[in-house]
Amino acid sequence: MTSPIFFSPSWAEAVGKALEAGPDEATLAGKLPEYWDFCNLIRYTYRSSWALGVRDLPAELGGGERYLVVAWGDGHVTDCRIVDGSETADATYVLAADFRDWKALHEGYDALRTVMYRKLLLERGDLLEFFKAIYFFVESLALIAKVPTSFPANAEALAPT
Repeated sequence: MTSPIFFSPSWAEAVGKALEAGPDEATLAGKLPEYWDFCNLIRYTYRSSWALGVRDLPAELGGGERYLVVAWGDGHVTDCRIVDGSETADATYVLAADFRDWKALHEGYDALRTVMYRKLLLERGDLLEFFKAIYFFVESLALIAKVPTSFPANAEALAPT
């Protein structure tokens, strides 16, 4: 079975399933139980949505800019789909990164560094409120990065600087 193409509807569906399932046992074992207790507290009280954008998509992926919209409610993913930029208006937070940074994330670049080194930038939404749930967001981003995906052969990623 082939992996879904990056930022395709089938990839968004796989992302939704991964987010719903949460981290695997190896990931859970790598951090203190109190950390995961906090992440779960946030997850089950979180009622926000993200529009996670990718800029500079290669022509093989349709070019331009697209967003993965992820909405949360009562501890579950209530929406997970790909939209264009005009459909991000209802998202609580809009963040975006260049294609090369998304590709690097999928190739193993650290999710926390992706956020903290400003590879994925908050473009719209309350910064303070967003960072109150930053650990939950970063763990969710790490789950997204683990979803198998395929990229066009000539769509090379440059290592983030």
